[in-house]
Amino acid sequence: MQIRLEGRLILASASPRRTEMLRLMGIDFEVVPSHVGEDFRQGETPREQVLRLAEAKALAVANRHPDAWVLGADTVVAIAGELLGKPGSAGEARKMLDKLSGQEHEVFTGFSIIRLRAGIRLREAVASTVLFREITRGERDWYAAQDEPYDKAGAYAVQGMGAFFIREIRGSYTNVVGLPLCEVIDALKRVRAIHFHGDDHDPHR
Repeated sequence: MQIRLEGRLILASASPRRTEMLRLMGIDFEVVPSHVGEDFRQGETPREQVLRLAEAKALAVANRHPDAWVLGADTVVAIAGELLGKPGSAGEARKMLDKLSGQEHEVFTGFSIIRLRAGIRLREAVASTVLFREITRGERDWYAAQDEPYDKAGAYAVQGMGAFFIREIRGSYTNVVGLPLCEVIDALKRVRAIHFHGDDHDPHR
């Protein structure tokens, strides 16, 4: 049995991790990157930032496809009040890894679901706590020399080589990857974008 989609679904993200997770669910969707800049605003909390950017990404694509369901998302790492985005150089990656070494940090992902023609706009944020073990200088330099850190918030990939830094995750693992799958699927069901055959609320049962 397949998940039934009520209309087109567009993922407003170029992230291969988000694409892979949605594909694991067997959902039919399109990928249309939003090209919205991931800017930081002074005084904004991590939760506020990811909610704002997720909605901006979804809206940028929804304005071009008002009949479609559009899913946007944004992820940020926060430690000791500092927001860590994606490193732009090996030096930035090393600095981020030094900050995370031996410490707990939080990963926030905001997501937004918009269908303009139906007047539906939803946004939520999910937080997970990640504990890193101490990272040696050699480990840090080796990892910063890889391709992996450079399109990842906080300069590491939980689903890749960076997993060996992680002692513990409290909360959603998929949130740390970049898309809190449990909450996203629940939200898509709640707005009736998708249906599982056999559910009590399924209008086609």
